[in-house]
Amino acid sequence: MTASIAIVFPGQGSQRVGMLDALPPVEGLSRLLDAAEALSDLELRAFSTFGPEEELAQTRVAQPLLYLADWAWGAAVLEAGVAPVALAGHSLGEYAALALAGVFSVEAGLELVITRSQMMAQAALETPGAMAAVIGLDGPVVADSVAGIDGVWVANDNCPGQVVISGTQDGVAAGSEALSAAGARRIVPLAVSGGFHSPLMAPAAEAFAEVLAAAEFEDARLPVVQNAEPAPATDAQVIRERLTRQIVSPVRWTETMGALAAVGADTLVEAGPGEVLTGLAKRYEGLAAVSASAAGVEAATGRVG
Repeated sequence: MTASIAIVFPGQGSQRVGMLDALPPVEGLSRLLDAAEALSDLELRAFSTFGPEEELAQTRVAQPLLYLADWAWGAAVLEAGVAPVALAGHSLGEYAALALAGVFSVEAGLELVITRSQMMAQAALETPGAMAAVIGLDGPVVADSVAGIDGVWVANDNCPGQVVISGTQDGVAAGSEALSAAGARRIVPLAVSGGFHSPLMAPAAEAFAEVLAAAEFEDARLPVVQNAEPAPATDAQVIRERLTRQIVSPVRWTETMGALAAVGADTLVEAGPGEVLTGLAKRYEGLAAVSASAAGVEAATGRVG
């Protein structure tokens, strides 16, 4: 039986040294990397090739590189003949999904991503924060456990049993204590510079909202399930409004996987470096998943086609 496929795109955290070396040969990629280096004023190719990991993980470096890597893998999957029922991206990955759905061009998306990365990095510099992965508790339990604690919020509901909290350093520390008491198996501090997907990012979100308001958006050619509101959308203005909320909203990935299943997807093809989203799908009953970068585009699409 032929699989019904959704293509999903990973976000920050999936970057790795050498990630550009294994990209599929997609037309225009070198030109896009030139543009990314010029717009960001950073030697992105060197960071990707040589690292170190700590520098590659910096928001202003990781975001444009991941956007282009996600887009390249996604373009290769589509060129292989996959006809997805929907697209979705985890945080930053949403931009590659929207570019491939035709909401904006890959070039316009690159400009948005670089501006976004700069504004988020500045907000993190002005208001330092922290994030931590909570293993062994589901989203509603985590949300209830940190409710009422100042300075901590649910940032990512990644899958059953894996949730990320975000906020001030004191808030995340207090939240971690409460979650340990609630029965979390492990709480793992994340190597990030800011409290992403929390109200600490409000200055970046407000500034970026003006950028999004001026950007040209088209209706999507394919349904896109977005982080801020995990329901399929194709209308340009609906997509714009949801994207405006994304920086401060939690990544509702468990609900996103449910929404993809609800539109008929039974298999996720992860388009981007690594296998983060493939691993999360294994925790969600009823969905199969395969990584295009790990298996190769031909093997991944052949396995599910």
